[in-house]
Amino acid sequence: MGTRMIFNAFKRDFQLWVMIFPAIAAIIIFNYIPMYGIQLAFRDFDFSKGLTGGEWRGLFYFKQFIDSFLFADLMTNTFLISFTAIIIGFPAPIILALVLNQIRRKRFKTLMQTTVYLPHFISIIVLVGMMNVLLSPETGIVGYFMKSIGFGDINLLASTSTFIPVNIVSDIWQHCGWNSIIYLAALSTVDPQLYDSAKMDGASRWQTIRYIDFPALIPTIVILFILSMGNILSTGFEKIFLMQNSLNLPVSEVIATYVYKIGIVSNQFSYASAIGLFNTLINFIFLFAMNAIAKKASNTSLF
Repeated sequence: MGTRMIFNAFKRDFQLWVMIFPAIAAIIIFNYIPMYGIQLAFRDFDFSKGLTGGEWRGLFYFKQFIDSFLFADLMTNTFLISFTAIIIGFPAPIILALVLNQIRRKRFKTLMQTTVYLPHFISIIVLVGMMNVLLSPETGIVGYFMKSIGFGDINLLASTSTFIPVNIVSDIWQHCGWNSIIYLAALSTVDPQLYDSAKMDGASRWQTIRYIDFPALIPTIVILFILSMGNILSTGFEKIFLMQNSLNLPVSEVIATYVYKIGIVSNQFSYASAIGLFNTLINFIFLFAMNAIAKKASNTSLF
């Protein structure tokens, strides 16, 4: 009976299944099939024997990473960058969406949306290059301004105290507008009669945001926050790696860059695989924990 129901459901909605089939195939090919290589984290990789031919080492490489003198620094840097990005960066697109939704002039609203969306399409390499030019203490506009107000020759990209703020602020500038789209889409579902009623009752714009717009966003905020916590140790590789230098390395060396240096540069593939799997497991735990908390607190969850 179950098989027949599945067949009937597929027959009824076969157009939709055909539409999503390429996405399903891409996920299977590029996400699930490569999971076969996870066993590399438990073996000594040997080029001549392939992924399954090396000696079984169990949890040896995981213990090696945890006992490493770099473990504490890597975890601290990764968590610090991730938590800072969530605390400061997560609310930014929400605030932007609420502000944009209050703009009544359609032409001005379109201009503002286009302006804040454009930085998302800038390549990370180009972005870091722009930062190197603008933040240079000698030739950059920002560096020259800081020098003129008495801060001296401060290289914001070479300081351990400014690396994280520069990384977070530039990330917000680049992606805040694009990330606000999903919140604007949620706001578009609000019944216009609620706004008319609020206006007739004399509600201010702040009261409209507080009692109409923000409650409408709560389910979307909860879901996206759960997903962001599922990437708590995924700080991104390209941007941090490009921003790294010998001066900011104490705070910029994260798990992603360390895995690259250990696996690709040093050819320690089994050790790098173990670190990557450890990173994924921590993200997985955070995802399930935050999903359970959100489900209990707000009755909204992923599953």
